[in-house]
Amino acid sequence: MDSWEALENKPEIQSIRIGQTDLKPGDRVVLRPLKGSDVMDIALAGKTATIESIMQDYEDRVYVVVTVDDDPGKEFGLERKPGHRFFFSPFEVEPLTEGQP
Repeated sequence: MDSWEALENKPEIQSIRIGQTDLKPGDRVVLRPLKGSDVMDIALAGKTATIESIMQDYEDRVYVVVTVDDDPGKEFGLERKPGHRFFFSPFEVEPLTEGQP
């Protein structure tokens, strides 16, 4: 099996618990990149985003894959095209609470 097949054969993660909240694709979050993040992550700090999927890499690290709500190219992210989907660790997203925009 080649490396791409190995990723494709990983079971899809349906939800992840962050704090006291279970999050799943379609839920909205606020992006809170950790110190030392790259410049793109820092530029997205504080933005609201929608979870597109929850993925796991070769080393079993989990990522919350999001599209940024105010991205004019958001539909490209929903089509899983590069440049409009962003990968954050579960520690870098905060569940959007009622009353937040």
